[in-house]
Amino acid sequence: MRQPDLSGARWRKSSLSADGPSCVEVAFVEDVVAVRDTKDRDGGTLVFRRDEWTAFIGGVKTGEFDGPA
Repeated sequence: MRQPDLSGARWRKSSLSADGPSCVEVAFVEDVVAVRDTKDRDGGTLVFRRDEWTAFIGGVKTGEFDGPA
């Protein structure tokens, strides 16, 4: 997958994350979703197709990634 131009990306962070230590930001750019660490914005960016992102969010909502209690 090619790296999109993120220079004009509008990054967003969940309002529920406040200033917690484990925050990520997302940007919807062209036909992909970019994700980066809020604390290390220059440390790299993960890029996902929109269908991959949708599947991931669906898994989060259904508890697919929850570990043992």
